[in-house]
Amino acid sequence: MRAPLKPPSLIGIALLAALTSCGHPGTCRGDYCGTLVFAAGGQPDILLPPVSVQGLARDVFQQIFLKLADIGPSMNTLGDQDFQPQLARRWEWETPTRLVFHLDPRARWQDGPPVTAADVAFTFQAYTDSQVHAESRPLLGGIASVTARDSLTAVFTYRERYPEMFYAAVYHMYILPRHLLDTVPRPRWATAAFGRTPTGDGPYRFVSWTPGQGIELAADSTFFLGRPHIRRLIWQFVGDQQAAITQLVAGQSDALEFLGPPENLRRVQQAPQLATYPYKSSAYGYMLFNLATPLFSDRAVRRALVQALDRDLMNQSVWAGQAKVPPGPMPQFWSVWDPAIRTLPYDTAAAARVLARRSGRKLSFELLVPTTSAVRRQYARLIQAQLLSVGVDVKLVELAGNVMQDRLAKGHFEAAMLATQADPSPTASVTQHWVLGSPANFGHYANTAFQRALETAGHGAVRPEDAARAWREAFDIMNDDAPAVWLYSPNLVAAVHRRVADVQIRPDSWWALVRTWRIPADQQIDRDRVER
Repeated sequence: MRAPLKPPSLIGIALLAALTSCGHPGTCRGDYCGTLVFAAGGQPDILLPPVSVQGLARDVFQQIFLKLADIGPSMNTLGDQDFQPQLARRWEWETPTRLVFHLDPRARWQDGPPVTAADVAFTFQAYTDSQVHAESRPLLGGIASVTARDSLTAVFTYRERYPEMFYAAVYHMYILPRHLLDTVPRPRWATAAFGRTPTGDGPYRFVSWTPGQGIELAADSTFFLGRPHIRRLIWQFVGDQQAAITQLVAGQSDALEFLGPPENLRRVQQAPQLATYPYKSSAYGYMLFNLATPLFSDRAVRRALVQALDRDLMNQSVWAGQAKVPPGPMPQFWSVWDPAIRTLPYDTAAAARVLARRSGRKLSFELLVPTTSAVRRQYARLIQAQLLSVGVDVKLVELAGNVMQDRLAKGHFEAAMLATQADPSPTASVTQHWVLGSPANFGHYANTAFQRALETAGHGAVRPEDAARAWREAFDIMNDDAPAVWLYSPNLVAAVHRRVADVQIRPDSWWALVRTWRIPADQQIDRDRVER
């Protein structure tokens, strides 16, 4: 049954009115006007790239900070083909293990100083500092050093050759301003004032952050790679995804990267002002076990719980066929998605036999669920019902996103409903989330055989068929260990207001190309013409 359309929230109306009236109404005309409002089902943690762990924060700070180069339309991660220059005007390989970047002399920090190679070296030191706890730190281990040859020349020296050397250098590091951060003690970066009022080198400048309401950015008219067409970007914080859908349909926001289940898509398609954009899925959802807890340190229990769950039935119930059950921790757009990967079968009888051997004790655990995700809340209830049929009591604990993230980081949980927007590189993403010692390995999964297979797949295999074989071995090992229950990888659809032209959605980073979007003068509405 179609969900009734809720009336626009008073908070949303008040916020939008406040954000779009902080200037002279109706005075902006031409190609460089426009206000784009994103509906955000949550709030960012901090806008300092190395210490943030949230996708929403990345959506914002990627408009403020640049990389040396970024991945291209092909999403290639091997070699340096199709990468797009950003801060680096050009690059060359001096030796097989030495990569030299030549910075664009036009690049400047938004407070005036030029971007230099010293900033690049400082950024590498920060991302690899254990006191910063950068999520991408493990992915930079192949780089031995980054030095400044002169003010515009940064030299990367590698420990060895491997296929994703260039990708490692550019994709995971947003260059940081040394002159503003070198005096901030790195253990304090997670709470640094800079992360609430950042100064970057990108196409948009930070304007304001009102807790519980929204974030505003303004286009930098002097941006060296070309002035952005859309003058203002606003992230409007809402309670959850359903509230985001409601505000989008009601015209209070302009864009949402993920619509969720088919019912939401139908609601959006009935709104004449909205256009939908299908794109390759970079996401997958799962129930994570904390292997550091007494209950889930037991491999047999984890395997039994996986076998007790009918994931195909859940997929049909939630997605009506618009998602697939992944064979491991992977999205659909990875080439390593392979039906030949060995997975545990659905077998409630086998699961019940294992669970019955627990000396007659009824198994019970808490499952953390984010209030911001309607999909994960729905899955949690289906899991709760299915496990009850084999005598397992699942207690759902619904938490705000930032509270849940804090508990994950501190290890204060037994199981959690998570979703990951995967890195374009399987090697990078799997390393980030499933290798012992990685900051995002919240479940504390560890298996030396798995890590050896992963190393072979990502670095050691020369021929593609050898890499594919190593990937299958790695995922076979992981699935036998059952550190999580792989639930879904959806077919994704974004929605954007029809007045916005040149819309491109990138699978790995939805709003990465916003600076190339525009709102034609003859399509602008009242909030597009507001000037600060």
